[in-house]
Amino acid sequence: MVFWEGYVSDEAMGTFAPIVVYWLYAGFYQLLPPLDKYRLHTRKEEEEKNLVPLPKVVKGVLLQQLVQAIVAHGLFWLTSTPDTSGIIIQPPIAIQTVQIIIAMFVMDTWQYFVHRYMHQNKFLYRHVHSQHHRLVVPYAIGALYNHPLEGLLLDTVGGAISFLVSGMTARTGVIFFCFAMVKTVDDHCGLWLPGNIFHIFFQNNTAYHDIHHQLQGTKYNYSQPFFSIWDKILGTHMPYDLVKRAEGGFEARLMKD
Repeated sequence: MVFWEGYVSDEAMGTFAPIVVYWLYAGFYQLLPPLDKYRLHTRKEEEEKNLVPLPKVVKGVLLQQLVQAIVAHGLFWLTSTPDTSGIIIQPPIAIQTVQIIIAMFVMDTWQYFVHRYMHQNKFLYRHVHSQHHRLVVPYAIGALYNHPLEGLLLDTVGGAISFLVSGMTARTGVIFFCFAMVKTVDDHCGLWLPGNIFHIFFQNNTAYHDIHHQLQGTKYNYSQPFFSIWDKILGTHMPYDLVKRAEGGFEARLMKD
């Protein structure tokens, strides 16, 4: 039993919980004090390098989440298969864990190849993916700031494929999609905070993705949101040094061979 059972359907939770989690977690970062000694870029860099204002970023994220909600609702509705009593049988925890791990690898695979192609295809980069890179200095609320077509292909379709291939139920999907949303926001937060579990357990983290947003790193570190496996296999992995800046904070500095 989960805390929302009897109040909200699993399908509704799977549709709307990731959106709520996004704004709660991104909003948490947005409300933090400047924390200059933990920033990967100075506030001056954020103001000078980013090419889109915050209100436009918020509108872009809301548009993508609207599309995601519509697709998610349809997906859950089509795949829900209750038994004769009208109850959907939930698999054991061990099975759900395996399903989540499978979904993580499927999502990573889809996003790596679509993301990389959007960089390599000049038309797609110029007219679609470059919108995300207008945030040269990433921040949490801008994690899902994409062109609507990219949001559909990269995130929404990628999430749907991960859900279908893994065979998870809508209830397991709530856990997976909320976790993926938190990880995505954290990768764009621009802060290297002590004790951050994502920095401890994932090589693909805030600094790793920051390299990709740097001008000289756009052809590297395509992997998202979980692992860096495809970058390493296909030669697009760019190691980095995390060095302290004299004026405070950190810098993710590329280590080229």
